[in-house]
Amino acid sequence: MRLDRSRLGPWADLPFFSDTLAGIEAALDADPREILPARDKTFAALEACPPEATRVVILGQDPYPTPGHAHGLAFSVAPDVRPLPKSLANIFAELRDDLGACPPSGDLRFWARQGVLLLNTVLTVPAGAANGHRGLGWQALTAQVLDRLAGDGQPRAYLLWGRPAQAAAVRVPGDMNLKIETPHPSPLSAYRGFFGARPFSRVNNWLQMEGMAPINWTDPARP
Repeated sequence: MRLDRSRLGPWADLPFFSDTLAGIEAALDADPREILPARDKTFAALEACPPEATRVVILGQDPYPTPGHAHGLAFSVAPDVRPLPKSLANIFAELRDDLGACPPSGDLRFWARQGVLLLNTVLTVPAGAANGHRGLGWQALTAQVLDRLAGDGQPRAYLLWGRPAQAAAVRVPGDMNLKIETPHPSPLSAYRGFFGARPFSRVNNWLQMEGMAPINWTDPARP
């Protein structure tokens, strides 16, 4: 299984793609299970947000393991998915409390078009087996992406939901960047501090203080 790297732009220069990806592709070839998301969607988050366009980073864990849900962006689902995955439903509940509205579907690609990098720390999953590929080595890519962003001198906002995301971003400097660390929106942890954190308005306030446009979090039809 050779994963599609044709639309990666500047991210293609990361060492991961020359020294680690081939081993992951071999492991995927040896896995008889259905692999999610579709091969041409594996790097969708990076394709949507080149480094210079990325203003906000949201780290997820691994793709949704339900066929038809994952399309390569953390937390996002195909527009016709109902009901929403529980973590995404909790994100939308916090959006309503924070901003008074939420998107009409779980498709968050309009966030990515505004510079929100929705990156999972593991980019593939066997159907029906959450965290089934956490040992393949995908985390090396996450580390290199974050190092690339942290090293270019551009301030960004990081929404770090849960300990894995917080650990992955531990080297991101907190002086020039905004780092909002809360529990994960999973039903197992959302009530421990994700709800009520108001991350979306806090990010927008910070972006405006830095002279950047706020993110339209709620309405994909609005320019």
